[in-house]
Amino acid sequence: MINKKEIQEKLALVIYPGFTKNIIDFNFIKEIKIEKNNIFIHMDIPSAAPKIETQLREEINKRLSFLENMKIELSITKPKMPRITSSNGKNVLPNIQNFVMVSSGKGGVGKSTTTVNLAIALAQQGKRVGLLDADIYGPNIPRMMGIENEQPVFLGKTIKPILTHDIKVMSIGSLVERGASLIWKGAMVTQAIEQMLEDIEWGNLDVLLFDMPPGTGDAQLALAQSLPVTSGVCVTTPQKVALDDTIRSMDMFTQLNIPIAGIVENMSGFICPDSGKEYDIFGKGTTQPLADAYKTKVLGEVPIEPAIREGGDSGLPITVLAPACETSKRYSNMAIKLWKKLLEVNEEGGVDNEKIQPTIF
Repeated sequence: MINKKEIQEKLALVIYPGFTKNIIDFNFIKEIKIEKNNIFIHMDIPSAAPKIETQLREEINKRLSFLENMKIELSITKPKMPRITSSNGKNVLPNIQNFVMVSSGKGGVGKSTTTVNLAIALAQQGKRVGLLDADIYGPNIPRMMGIENEQPVFLGKTIKPILTHDIKVMSIGSLVERGASLIWKGAMVTQAIEQMLEDIEWGNLDVLLFDMPPGTGDAQLALAQSLPVTSGVCVTTPQKVALDDTIRSMDMFTQLNIPIAGIVENMSGFICPDSGKEYDIFGKGTTQPLADAYKTKVLGEVPIEPAIREGGDSGLPITVLAPACETSKRYSNMAIKLWKKLLEVNEEGGVDNEKIQPTIF
């Protein structure tokens, strides 16, 4: 009489298309039931591509063909097919459910601070979170997450990410000598991004956030070609000079067919530590017209607050250092909005970004 263990051993011979790991190791088999002459197998895969399902069905039937007198019923759950994805369904990390690209049109607007605190806020809300520092030329994540003196563990040909604040983190800054300048051409940047994606043992995650380099270059394109990015977040400050560059970043998302979750207006006002009163020293609310033009929303307005700088320098981001403060509450609210957008994209199969002519505000 056939038992469940024998079936699992056969299914362990089925390699997930494009990978070296099998469907058992990926934990894609959710249920195996044996009732008289019937075998019921339920499988949950992260790829929406029809050819992946076809290949898996053919391989599973082949491996279980020795069960001549048994009827096999294989059900496969998968995401809805996106209308258009940034990479036409390619996914080099099938055990991760969502990918979020945090980008900015220019440097110095608080993109890394935003990425770190969004990641922590999501983890505080019970999500399995990873954070990849894709800013090749200026990797700040190790210091901001308090891991600048930690080394990743090498597991043969793969690397185990560093766990901190309940987040799996990896950065090019953790793989090269501290302070070393990376004078790389575009092709080398692309290769580094691809290797960090494929060589890191991320495990099963609900969401992986990417802290991108400023601008619209090789790193962004390499990422979009390697993964079906679920959504993009754009970080800016209220000044018009920053908004001019933000338009280019928003346009990049539309060009790559990445659904836009929204805009984070950073350095939006200043909260006085003595009185708690908020002052609009750099302006505030200037991103709403841009969000309207690109049919998205302002995820939140983050004020200047001394604790943000203190947290980033000490390796204790403000969502960890002062979780009850106003800024932390705003990051928590932004994380809720971002997760809601990810659920919408998964449910609806993505949103077709219309080609929008850049507008000068």
